Amino acid sequence: MPTLKDIVERSDTPIGRVFDLSIQFFIILSLIAFSVETLPGLDPGWARLLHFFEIASITVFSVEYLVRLLVADRKIAFMTSFFGVVDLLAILPFYLSFGVDLRSIRALRLLRLFWMLKLVRYSRAIQRFHRAFLISREEIILFFFVTVILLYLASVGIYHFEHAAQPEAFASVFHCLWWAVVTLTTVGYGDVYPITAGGRIFTFAILLIGLGVVSVPAGLVASALAQAREMESE
Repeated sequence: MPTLKDIVERSDTPIGRVFDLSIQFFIILSLIAFSVETLPGLDPGWARLLHFFEIASITVFSVEYLVRLLVADRKIAFMTSFFGVVDLLAILPFYLSFGVDLRSIRALRLLRLFWMLKLVRYSRAIQRFHRAFLISREEIILFFFVTVILLYLASVGIYHFEHAAQPEAFASVFHCLWWAVVTLTTVGYGDVYPITAGGRIFTFAILLIGLGVVSVPAGLVASALAQAREMESE
């Protein structure tokens, strides 16, 4: 006979899988309902139905949170853990909305997007991605700082080449940051572009560097995901 702890914390049992799938089902429906509420001219009948469904979802998530807290070996550690905080933030806005000004309620209801983060708990693929990030986090953090330095250098460089020719578009190094971001990421909106020969040559060099900016993190994550999968199979 599975215990309550086995049901909520183990997904390798039939009843544990049913519990996980049920919570995932409510999360997905809740996110859909949240999106439907934003439709203009929503029928009042549908609005009431969505409100009742929100109450039902909050009830389910509240019971889940209390049960997880009840079966946790270290309750304070659970409450301050990532999933504990996410579970609490997913239900807290509903209770805080009572007796609060309507304008504040609109802001609080946006916190219901934390329902989406609850899916992380029930997805092995997302958990594997989390482990992959932990494996490669030092390299990713280092690459992030290198990218920030490249953005600054690109902004300074294009300012040097284009400020005299386009003083409005490239008014300062800070104005040039937008160009540096869209160029290094190889997006290239085309709203701001160089017209001088030096600026175009410099842009060509930045575009080549931008290919690495896009591909290197993808390679790091792919390698880390492979390591995470190997760790699971061992």
